[in-house]
Amino acid sequence: MRLAEKYGGKPVAELPLLFQRILQNAIRDFFRRQKVRSLWTTLLSALSPHRDDEDPDPLETLETAAGPTQQRGPEALVEQIQLLDSIEKEIERLPPRQREAFLLRYWEELDVAETAAVMGCSEGSVKTHCSRAAHALAVALKAKGIEL
Repeated sequence: MRLAEKYGGKPVAELPLLFQRILQNAIRDFFRRQKVRSLWTTLLSALSPHRDDEDPDPLETLETAAGPTQQRGPEALVEQIQLLDSIEKEIERLPPRQREAFLLRYWEELDVAETAAVMGCSEGSVKTHCSRAAHALAVALKAKGIEL
């Protein structure tokens, strides 16, 4: 579809190379997206219990290896609150464009094109903002002793 939409006017001899480049970029985008989503899904999956009947909000609940919240002591609950607070504060500290791109891509799960349309910028800018935001969050949380 991208080939037909963007390069329909190109000479037929150039189409195979353009198709290969579009395919390579789509594959790279997919694996980059999977890598970043996997990182954040792993982090956030530890923050919430999995329920099939509802869509849980990872920032409202936290379940760890110690078991459900009701079975843990007050120390664990305080740690949970501190962890969530740290994550929220680090997201708030991101520059506005990085925060916007990060939240749209990974919390709202929009793809690169949709995020670019919402933000009014290019897809490359969205990728750059997301990459920088994820790196900054990882560094900031690691500095606080939170390993992802």
